[in-house]
Amino acid sequence: MQAEIISIGDELLIGQTINTNSAWIGEQMNSIGVRIHRATAIADSEQEIINSLNETSQRSQLVFITGGLGPTKDDITKHTLCKYFNTSLVINEEALARITQFFEARGLPMLESNRQQAALPVACTVIQNQKGTACGMWFEKNDTVFISMPGVPYEMMGMMEETIIPKILNHFKRPAIVHRTVLTMGVGESFLATTIADWENSLEKEEIKLAYLPSPGMVKLRLSSYIDAPREVVMQKIATKEKELSQLIGEHIYGHEKETIQSVVGRILAEGKETLSTAESCTGGFIGHLITSVSGSSAYYKGGIISYSNELKNKQLDVPQALIDQYGVVSSEVAKAMAQGARNVFNTHWAVASTGIAGPDGGTQDTPVGTVWLAIAGPEEVISVKFNLGKSRDRTITVASNYALNLLRKEILRQVH
Repeated sequence: MQAEIISIGDELLIGQTINTNSAWIGEQMNSIGVRIHRATAIADSEQEIINSLNETSQRSQLVFITGGLGPTKDDITKHTLCKYFNTSLVINEEALARITQFFEARGLPMLESNRQQAALPVACTVIQNQKGTACGMWFEKNDTVFISMPGVPYEMMGMMEETIIPKILNHFKRPAIVHRTVLTMGVGESFLATTIADWENSLEKEEIKLAYLPSPGMVKLRLSSYIDAPREVVMQKIATKEKELSQLIGEHIYGHEKETIQSVVGRILAEGKETLSTAESCTGGFIGHLITSVSGSSAYYKGGIISYSNELKNKQLDVPQALIDQYGVVSSEVAKAMAQGARNVFNTHWAVASTGIAGPDGGTQDTPVGTVWLAIAGPEEVISVKFNLGKSRDRTITVASNYALNLLRKEILRQVH
């Protein structure tokens, strides 16, 4: 079974609105065994809509359409669908009563344009909208189901969860689609591909596909199976191959599925009843931001110091000026002193420190832009690692902060476990 998404709206094409609807629909369909194989954004044009409907009907059994169902003249989807399905509009009394109540409850006048939102194609099954005024529509033509929904994410999601997904479950027979995402950090896509080449080749006989999903500083490895077999059987196959993968690159794996490095580190700290502090220079507080983005982080994170100036490094972290003069502020020695200083100031089990040149200015031949030293101070020792993260300031700050937490994760596992 193949499904696809048509998103209607000029605002999507000019970058004014980010199309989050397609991503959400894809995630929901994947969870129930419906495979989205194409997502398209098109203009608010009758011909574009009709052309897209003609094309999708040739290759898909299920088509989601979002957008263009509002009360204004530029919302043409409903009228175009009438033309495509050779039908006409008629007032749906249930929809009209609901829309009337919607405006009365808010003390607002209901205009004729609002009333016309209850005019719906005779040929469709109406999908009521409990969160707005634009109804959804379910059409069937030549063994393809077309589902038209509002483009407002809040309304579309409510409609999907309350009515459309249950209806799809009853209407279609679906294979077991199983995904498992392994999260890695600190190694590149090419390194991973070379390291796991033989293992990757072994996936074919198990009918498992592997996708590399790189982003700054990390690579997601998604294992997928679309075979027509009991879900439990497929999950066991993937679990077996994942165990083999862990034996090959276990030190680089920090989590699974939607986990973040900060949530993983937070869980480890919470389980060990250990505490953390930070001393940041080039990352400007971003490490602390990541840590505190996790609910409950106050149980293990005591606080941090953004020691952007050498003066604060001296006064608040007790980093000797002589150390800075001898080795330079961007150095292993200073990074270690910052980490140990934070650990002492906050009296924590662990401390993370960063010092570097985020750029785009300030680099030298010996210490180019993108040079970052990260340090971890723990119960047993203080370690530091140097990274060269390139010339993008934002990327350097983001990647350095993630690497710092990953370095902390590894040190906790090494020193304590």
